[in-house]
Amino acid sequence: SKKTNIPSVLMLIVLGILLQFGLKYFMGGEIDFEQNLRGTLEIIGTVGLIMIVLEAALELELKREKLVPILKSMAIALIGLIGSAWVATLILFEFIDGMTMQSAWLYATPLSILSSAIIIPSVSGLREDKKEFHIYESTFSDIMGIMMFYFLTGGLDPETDAGAIGFAGNIVLTIVIAIVASYALVLIFQKIKSQAKQFLLIAVLLLLYAIGKKMHLSSLIIILVFGLVIANVRLFFPGKTAIFLEQEKMNQIYHELHIITLETAFVVRTFFFVIFGITIVLASLLSLNVAMVSILIIASIYIIRFLMLRIFIGKDILPQIFIAPRGLITILLFYAIPVEAEIEGFESGILLFVIIATSLIMTWAMIRDKNKMGTMLDEIDEELLARNLAEDALREKNVPTEQHKLTEEVAEKHPRNFIDELEEAKKSGKNPESSEKSEPEEETDFGISNDKK
Repeated sequence: SKKTNIPSVLMLIVLGILLQFGLKYFMGGEIDFEQNLRGTLEIIGTVGLIMIVLEAALELELKREKLVPILKSMAIALIGLIGSAWVATLILFEFIDGMTMQSAWLYATPLSILSSAIIIPSVSGLREDKKEFHIYESTFSDIMGIMMFYFLTGGLDPETDAGAIGFAGNIVLTIVIAIVASYALVLIFQKIKSQAKQFLLIAVLLLLYAIGKKMHLSSLIIILVFGLVIANVRLFFPGKTAIFLEQEKMNQIYHELHIITLETAFVVRTFFFVIFGITIVLASLLSLNVAMVSILIIASIYIIRFLMLRIFIGKDILPQIFIAPRGLITILLFYAIPVEAEIEGFESGILLFVIIATSLIMTWAMIRDKNKMGTMLDEIDEELLARNLAEDALREKNVPTEQHKLTEEVAEKHPRNFIDELEEAKKSGKNPESSEKSEPEEETDFGISNDKK
């Protein structure tokens, strides 16, 4: 993936498709992989989502100078999410038979969420500020997209729907629980002396996520807040509260948790996209309606993204404008659409088309940016080489000139003895001017110079 700039996720999906053909060939007959593997896909996807958000949170440093980039990334993620979902809703409502406006919002929301599972591993080669922007933006997009999706599903049941005020209260309650739980986990786990405590910590986080889901809370906020507390522990324990911290143990917990999270996220992400590739129905891509709807949605994604980046960032928006892939969250939320909101006319090929197309566009942009950077570096090397050669040539040209000026100065000072001194200097290898500044005559014990003697 690093050599070709093709996202590893895309390669894993292709591997899954190849495995699908292989399994059908050896097992014979038609197998409904989507129905058989759907439960497995949801479980692996949920664990993968938790690990990816935790991984992103552990890499975020909360500093005063980073406040503006964080808020800017959050604004772009939120406006881009709502704008893309609104346009996609109109497209689906117009072109999908039997689609209601409420169901259209539910189907459009997963298609409007950036995939941190694809973006975070793919932007490692970008400039540091652009890399941080994509990590912030994709993480916020994941969290806010999930919150928006479950807010919309809550509206399907008027009895349980609490409205916008209830939704805001839900978020505040989630943040309070997340902060309290994070402080408690930090204080407890730094006291545990056992070496095998990292997977216990992850198990506790999974439990908190499950409890949050049962309470209809935005559980990913709990994971995000915990990761931020661990990564910025000194910020959350300021002044005298730092006495409750064992800094050495906290550094060890952070380092070990970061490694385990990275490796677990990698393994889970790998299995998820391979299994997704196995469940794909390629025949759905051949539909003209699927292609038309998908292209319209993709075009709307990049138009809205262009406008957002131009407003908030300015002209330096390459390759950011093209880094907007859909992936793990899109698939998970698609499978989470309630039965009462499902529309038979919606084909899953739209989902696949958008995921593959946005990943390919990102691949093209990353390769183009890499080649551009390589060309710029080559130009800088050539410019430095040309400058060095010019300086060497100028230095060689200036050496005789300086010697000539020095000779003229000596000749002006001593016009009579100049020729003799010059010849003597050439024989001895000294500078003509140095002959002028000869050592003072040594005196004998009687105060008479040797010459006078």
